[in-house]
Amino acid sequence: MSLRAGDPVEIGGYPLEARLGSGGMGTVFLARTSSGRPVAIKLIHQQFAGDDEFRTRFRQEVAAARRVSGAFTAAVVDAAPEAEQPWMATTYIEGHTLAQRIAADGPLNGAELKRLAIGLAEALRDIHRVGVVHRDLKPSNVVLSQEGPRVIDFGISRAVDQQTLTMTGRVIGTPPFMSPEQLQAPRGVGPRSDVFSLGTLLVYAATGHGPFDADSPYITAYQVVHEEPLLGAVPVALRAVVEPCLDKEPEGRPSADELLVLLRDLPAELGGTDGGTDARGAGAGRTRDMITQQHLATRAPAGPDTDSAGAPVARRLRRRWRPVLAAAVAVAAIGGGVAAMKAGGVGESGDGDKGNSVAAPGAALPTGFGPWRKTVPGGREDIPDELRCVAHGDALFCGGGGVVATRIRASDGSRVWTAKSPGVPVQGMHLVGATDDTVLGYRFAAQDAPQGPPSEVVAIDANSGRELWSVPSGAQSKAVTGRTQDALVVGSAVVTVDSSDSRFEARDAHSGDVAWTTSFPAGTQCAPVPVGPQLYAMCAMNTEVDASEVRHPTLYAVDRTSGSLGRPIAVDGPAVPMGVADGSLVLLQEHIEGTALAGYDGVARVDPSSRKVTYSRLAKTYAGTPGMAGGSVYVSGQTGLVTALDPATGRKKWSRQTGVEGASGPVAGAGALYFSSATGRVAALSPNDGAPLWATDPRADGLTGEQGASPRVTVAGRAVIVAAAKNTLFAFDAQNPPKSG
Repeated sequence: MSLRAGDPVEIGGYPLEARLGSGGMGTVFLARTSSGRPVAIKLIHQQFAGDDEFRTRFRQEVAAARRVSGAFTAAVVDAAPEAEQPWMATTYIEGHTLAQRIAADGPLNGAELKRLAIGLAEALRDIHRVGVVHRDLKPSNVVLSQEGPRVIDFGISRAVDQQTLTMTGRVIGTPPFMSPEQLQAPRGVGPRSDVFSLGTLLVYAATGHGPFDADSPYITAYQVVHEEPLLGAVPVALRAVVEPCLDKEPEGRPSADELLVLLRDLPAELGGTDGGTDARGAGAGRTRDMITQQHLATRAPAGPDTDSAGAPVARRLRRRWRPVLAAAVAVAAIGGGVAAMKAGGVGESGDGDKGNSVAAPGAALPTGFGPWRKTVPGGREDIPDELRCVAHGDALFCGGGGVVATRIRASDGSRVWTAKSPGVPVQGMHLVGATDDTVLGYRFAAQDAPQGPPSEVVAIDANSGRELWSVPSGAQSKAVTGRTQDALVVGSAVVTVDSSDSRFEARDAHSGDVAWTTSFPAGTQCAPVPVGPQLYAMCAMNTEVDASEVRHPTLYAVDRTSGSLGRPIAVDGPAVPMGVADGSLVLLQEHIEGTALAGYDGVARVDPSSRKVTYSRLAKTYAGTPGMAGGSVYVSGQTGLVTALDPATGRKKWSRQTGVEGASGPVAGAGALYFSSATGRVAALSPNDGAPLWATDPRADGLTGEQGASPRVTVAGRAVIVAAAKNTLFAFDAQNPPKSG
């Protein structure tokens, strides 16, 4: 909706475009960053600005939102909790809330309902893993984005390890979606309170009403604390998962991790409601009795809500939720003719389990290998480093952030040598590469350094760690290609962009001797692009680079001996080089909305021999991190959805939901495709159909939901080496990955 009279024109330097909505505590506006990125700014109402208790609460909201920013939440962009009128800016998530969706189109069902359940359970898992309890999970705080559900508004959340904020004389929360303990003793609320709220939310999504709805909030609150939930209209398979979530006692509920496992094992089609009624407890009681009689061999209860000993059936069964849930899934699968899929089972292509071996037959571990985890110190402690690595024999060479390069033994993670960088790096600029005797990385000058190049490409002897030579480097590649890659190792040479962004320079990687220099075409800026063993230049007009709108890039073949440029090949842009398939360079075409990247909607292929460019449209715009391996293109969405695309036709090969949010990848090796996030969480998928092989838990404290990151996994035979946030590296055997949970 449009801005109203009296609304501010800008907040914190962000020009406002529209009013998104207003609530009891504040108003939310749509704004833009200076780069054109849309953000939602929550401006607290003036009357609360002088309330110390409320300011404390708002500071708590900002802190909690920062801790959990990632794939399933709205990331904090900026905030000013101490401003005269406090505000917070978060990533703008486009989509209706769950409340709006249900009001407009009615309850969800089938696969759509299952996806919502899994997405919300994944959100809670990650919220709880950083020590935060949301405490206000309700339909208006869930946004249904194209990437999946997002949980917003941490206004009354708290860190588990902090004292609960006392809100004098106020009930904080929304009774239909609050847990019994939140209504009775809010200071004791923990993560399982959110699980109760999730249970009520899923009932609402499946039926259009909550399990404790009543004519007044007071009666609703009473029923939350004392009465059994109304579950007769919930599909039987989902009901068996939801019911233990609604146990009156927190210890009777599953954790978010346990809940996620159960939800993923549900059939895609959740089935019907077994003809139960909506009378409170009666329909649910009959369903529970059926499951108990058929699968647990438990004597039938004397009445609809009590067993022979007089104990409530619901309470008796919820204390035994694991076998009950397994039985319910079996009932739904048999009744609906759908088998629940396990990891490594049938994928969406229906090709079954063929080709899903986790390790290729000839793959071997480095000599003396054992699982390891190490941290590589960088040049400055305040730089949030994240390394990238390449393997050469038993050596692992890594660099990025505050590390120019380091040599690590692949067998045990011990460091041989490290060269550090004193300055603040360009985001996403990592190791250049390595030859048999030389490692090449980037070094960034400290702010207080004397007159010198702000960034350099540095060559280091692979054996001794001694610096061999360095040369100033430009930093415009990302503007041209969408990839931060200003230097490339090509055979035994390294090709760099000079500091004035005007020419390529090729040197012998070890000696630094210049082999050739080639000026960019007039009025352009260029970046090096590898096409198998060949080298190409991707160039764009200065005017387009300056305006951040490279829509007409040009490709030139580069002679590796002389540096001379071939004839230009025009490409419809903006486009990002991905790799080579069947001898052709593959580019993904970007879909731009305004000035922001919305995803990828086409594939372009350049045949080097004929210089012909062919284009294929994708069925939809895929948002996320692109990558290429084994002749296929992959896009990893922020919430863990991986889609495989055929670069020749643009056709979707398969799509698979993983638990790795904001994954970079793929990396192919040891019979699998590996995707990993900054937290170190790894998913291994079958290249054939995307069937999940295994997944690991997070290993580092990093942000989830990142987009555009380069692959973090390196494969050395059967060993998988993963780079995570804060210069964390860890390695394990692909045939014996760390157990999840």
